[in-house]
Amino acid sequence: MTAFDATNVPAPPKRSLADKPPFTLSDIKRAIPPHCFRRSVARSSSYLIRDLAAVAALLYLAVEVIPALPAGPLRRTAWALYWVAQGCALNSVWVIAHECGHHAFSEHALLDDAVGFVLHTALLVPYFSWKHSHRRHHANSASLDRDEVFVPWRKSELPQYARFIHGIAPARLAVLVVVLVTGFPLYLVCNITGRPYPRLANHYDPYSPIFSSGRERAQVIVSDAGILAFSLALYRLSVAVGFWTVVRLYGVPLLVVNSWLVLVTFLHHTDPAAPRYDSGEWDWLRGALATVDRDYGAFLNSAFHNIADTHVVHHLFPAMPHYHAAEATRAIRPVLGEYYRSDDTPIVRAAWRAAKECLYVEPDGRREGVFWFASKS
Repeated sequence: MTAFDATNVPAPPKRSLADKPPFTLSDIKRAIPPHCFRRSVARSSSYLIRDLAAVAALLYLAVEVIPALPAGPLRRTAWALYWVAQGCALNSVWVIAHECGHHAFSEHALLDDAVGFVLHTALLVPYFSWKHSHRRHHANSASLDRDEVFVPWRKSELPQYARFIHGIAPARLAVLVVVLVTGFPLYLVCNITGRPYPRLANHYDPYSPIFSSGRERAQVIVSDAGILAFSLALYRLSVAVGFWTVVRLYGVPLLVVNSWLVLVTFLHHTDPAAPRYDSGEWDWLRGALATVDRDYGAFLNSAFHNIADTHVVHHLFPAMPHYHAAEATRAIRPVLGEYYRSDDTPIVRAAWRAAKECLYVEPDGRREGVFWFASKS
């Protein structure tokens, strides 16, 4: 019999500290150079112009170059490359619209909302509706009771079908793929992975329980009108140029955008080292710190405006423009110490690990009100 070798046993992932930190938000802010909080409409616009130029260039290739290629593997490969590249370019535009929703694009809230509304509507996102629910996510991050997105099951709530699917690797992979592609539209329509509400929570319903004021409800109606108008424009375009042409040029890249959005958000908030808290233990600062910075490689980090590798500082100061976030992250790391969490695990491996090891949360066992992800049922 071979002797047991403890060195071959993989160490469990290090868990973030769940106790109240010895610093305050003011301490963190003092460590950041003041210029990092300044928003420049010219600089923000330059990034938007860069993204729109990339979208336009790729669209030109899809309209003029790819159809001229010989039918067969070369053309099919070109279409696949276009879909991936255009999905990435449009995701960069999505991130700029997200910045607008946080009032991080400029010093003018009205301009931010106007730009964000146009960009998100063009990506079939109800701008104001999502802005309000996303703001509540930031206000309640890592709360098992009030967070708005990727709220995990507690072990006692885990459905039997989830245990069954989780135990079969191909089924788990299939569910992961389906969630990546359809998760965001399903969240908008029926609040999948969101917090429980007394009735159906829908981002298109101005009287949905997500929204709590007359102003918010009026803005939901504006968002709906924008989506309806753009959908009508897409319909007329499909009549003019053909349904499948619109699908190839716009529809498939939009699925890629949705996949990036779900993947990035999922990995920010789903990790064996990220704690969750119930209402008796949760506080805003610990909730904001219960997120993970991820490395998507230098190119994608830059293309996606560092939304993935500076997410901790984004949760702490969401109105900070993206082009200062990397500098601010370097500045706060000495203050946060062990409370700062980053992970350079390759993204595909990290996604599979999260799908495998983060099925539900269970109590810490040593501190009431603190929960950690687990997978064994």
